[in-house]
Amino acid sequence: MQISPAGFAYSILDTIRNRYVLLRLRETDDNKAMTAEKVEETIISDSFLTAPFKKINLILPSQKSTLVPSPLFDPLKKEEYFSLNLVKDENEIVIYNKIADPDAFVIFSAPEWVLKLAGRHFPSVKPCHHATALIDQALHLNKDEPGKLVQVHLERDYFNLLILEHGSLKFYNTFVYKHISDIMYYLFNVCKTMGIKREENIWFSGFTSGHDELSSQLREYLQNIKFMIPSGNFSFSYVFNDLELHRYLNLFSITRCEL
Repeated sequence: MQISPAGFAYSILDTIRNRYVLLRLRETDDNKAMTAEKVEETIISDSFLTAPFKKINLILPSQKSTLVPSPLFDPLKKEEYFSLNLVKDENEIVIYNKIADPDAFVIFSAPEWVLKLAGRHFPSVKPCHHATALIDQALHLNKDEPGKLVQVHLERDYFNLLILEHGSLKFYNTFVYKHISDIMYYLFNVCKTMGIKREENIWFSGFTSGHDELSSQLREYLQNIKFMIPSGNFSFSYVFNDLELHRYLNLFSITRCEL
């Protein structure tokens, strides 16, 4: 399940057959923010969400996040770590997740209404930042791909940029954007600094497709644009045949993570 001001979405994995069987979305129109009332209305009215589940994973996308190596991490100092790089809004709460590889914690902020709503309807669930799934999926792919792996994951008004090499995370950051030119500026500058060549694969996921304006402009400069397909010990029902799976990478990849 994924809850954010940009929308509400969930998928269901049949753990007997290890097959995804359902995906449902409720996105906002005209860049309006999703409200607590709309999300709660969706949860209450959906018969699937009132059923008992073996496990529920809750993803909270947030543009405000930072990684802290485990040896340096103290849970009592989470606010201090966060404030070194980021500014917390009045209606946000700072929380954290442990990630296995690299051995670190991701500290991030989430709207208070999202955490209260999730706690009310799914009291046993542990909120998880979307980078947890992104990093795990990229590491899984990089093990089979020689050299460096570059991944760009787009949300509505920000994107995450990850660079891995030989199964190790070398770069992770988040950039706010308003126009396609902003994405290209940050991407090309980081790639130049990190020694990424034009012929290397650039993997995309999230709010983009192979036929949108961003992909068209990037192909003028990059030779190998690819879209990251979720991989793991699972398959997809035929109802997903026409779906661009990379758009929902978070939802499908989170089951690989140890939370």
